[in-house]
Amino acid sequence: MSYPGYPPYQQGSNAPFPQQPNTGAPYPPQGGYNYGPPMYMPQPPGGPGLPPQSGGPWYPPQAGGPGYPAPSDGTPYPSGGPAYPQAQQYPPGSSPYPNQGNCPYPDQATNSPYPSQGNSPYPSYGNQGPYNAGHVAPSYSQSPIYGQQARKTSPTVVPAEPFNPCEDAEILRKAMKGFGTDEKAIINVLARRTNEERLEIAVQFKTLYGKDLISDLKSELTGNFENLVVVMMTPLPQFYAQELHDAISGLGTDETVLIDVLCNLSNAEIRSITEAYHNIYYQNLESDLKGDTGGHFKRLMVSLCAAGRDESMMTNPHEAAADAEALFSAGEDRFGTDESTFNMILCQRNHAQLRLIFDEYERLAGNDIEDAIKSEFSGDIEDGLLAVVRSIKNQAAYFAKCLHKSVENLGTNDRDLIRLVVTRSEIDMGEIKGEYAAKYGESLADAIEGDCSGDYKKCLLALIGES
Repeated sequence: MSYPGYPPYQQGSNAPFPQQPNTGAPYPPQGGYNYGPPMYMPQPPGGPGLPPQSGGPWYPPQAGGPGYPAPSDGTPYPSGGPAYPQAQQYPPGSSPYPNQGNCPYPDQATNSPYPSQGNSPYPSYGNQGPYNAGHVAPSYSQSPIYGQQARKTSPTVVPAEPFNPCEDAEILRKAMKGFGTDEKAIINVLARRTNEERLEIAVQFKTLYGKDLISDLKSELTGNFENLVVVMMTPLPQFYAQELHDAISGLGTDETVLIDVLCNLSNAEIRSITEAYHNIYYQNLESDLKGDTGGHFKRLMVSLCAAGRDESMMTNPHEAAADAEALFSAGEDRFGTDESTFNMILCQRNHAQLRLIFDEYERLAGNDIEDAIKSEFSGDIEDGLLAVVRSIKNQAAYFAKCLHKSVENLGTNDRDLIRLVVTRSEIDMGEIKGEYAAKYGESLADAIEGDCSGDYKKCLLALIGES
């Protein structure tokens, strides 16, 4: 017996299919596919004895693929078969991830928790800076700390035009080669280059000569001049992280450093410092701050370290009046002080709104917000809150005061002086110098001249634009 479209079968032959009981047919019985060797054969519709569809032993191509009948429900799979899904898991266009080609990560413009390059708080340095993708550089943020949110109102150190890092590296090599050191050449190069440019010079120095520039500088220089140059050659997030670590390590805490750093930097800058801190010390900055500070000052430091301040410049007079009243009610208008209200408002509101709040407070209370803080707080929390208020009112005046403290007494606080000069020279040192002269009756250059000496003094003066 034979069927149209199937090879003839002969009883007793060496046919590849076994004989079926009672039929003599070599084909599998009704009920599905024969999964035994040597091959699979779909059962014709209706079972044995019915001819297959036209087109040969296999069914013609259908929507569900070759060799399968078209399903009655229109799906690409035969109905009722457990081996085939009934429908696609996701309808077209509804995948949980956007189409990224070969990229395994969600689209930055939509789902990424990080801002896209166009919204980055850091400038792009192309392939010229020390943080391009081909360099082994600090992982934090891939740029110097001075991003778009830093107000560069009057820097005294600006990018060199033109800038040739190879030529600068050669000058530094000659200045340190052989007997003696040409400190003037070192100052002329490094004090007139930005932090980013100095780091690129270090990369080219190692490329050209196979030596580490910082190690060579340390071997040639001494004292505060050496300390100053090493700070100038350190990426700023790493430098700030080191300052914070030293401030909370060992016995006691240098609250001045914590206040100067955390009360005066943008959210993006604080985040890059936090990342650098973890990369260097394998510790969490917030946890270390909690472990080394206490009381309301600890809460202030944790709030600032969270880097969640509103950084818009939008103001709302009605909300400013409400916040001023809340501060008055939390302090001068009650017995005791509700410190959390001060912490919340001073650490979260944007700078423009806070200046409006301070004006509203003076109108409401009849005295300045600084006077209220002095009367309601004491110790480290008083210093911290005053630093926040003063830097928001006039940041240049705040840093002028900090610089005056570093040189006013017998002996100079060189560590503070170096930190303040190096970090503010690329932002607002011109304004700071003006505030310093107006408030203290002498120039910052004269104060440095009177307290410092030698190449250390010359380098500081060059950084503030006075040589």
